[in-house]
Amino acid sequence: MMTQTDLSKYNNDWFNEGAGLVKRSLWFMVNALFFINPLNPLSGIKVQLLRLFGAEVGKGVVIKPGVNIKYPWKLVLGDYTWIGERVWIDNLEKVVIGRNCCLSQECLILIGNHNYKLSTFDLMVAPVVIEDGVWMGARSIVTGGVRCGSHSVLSVNSVASANLEPYAIYRGNPAHKVKDRHIEE
Repeated sequence: MMTQTDLSKYNNDWFNEGAGLVKRSLWFMVNALFFINPLNPLSGIKVQLLRLFGAEVGKGVVIKPGVNIKYPWKLVLGDYTWIGERVWIDNLEKVVIGRNCCLSQECLILIGNHNYKLSTFDLMVAPVVIEDGVWMGARSIVTGGVRCGSHSVLSVNSVASANLEPYAIYRGNPAHKVKDRHIEE
């Protein structure tokens, strides 16, 4: 008989959210009222709230309505980066997004996963780094442990589960390089 998954043995005690219960609870309410809520278009207020909760946020950052951020204290946003409508940054681990990046509508940065090889289905987390000038197309996904090289592009509905080379365009699931990116002045 093959071993089966047994979620009754799942233990996540090793995981550290990086903040106490009160701070996490306050963030949950602020996130729901000011970020996830599509009726709040005011990017400046969102930037200030992120900073208040420990995020490192550069100048000129734009955050559209409907954005969901798990833990701002594990987030770095570089200057002039745009976060589009309904982007979900599920940052159980640190996420660094460089300068002049664009995360288009409904992008997902997915840090957590589970070890399907173990009967206990253990949680696995790894940081994500999105270097300067990266463009993530609408509904694209970056998984934990991935580095998106400088000025790379992840096309619409594509999934990056491995590193992206700088100045390269990727498409598909899993994403594969389709051509180099050339930027004109």
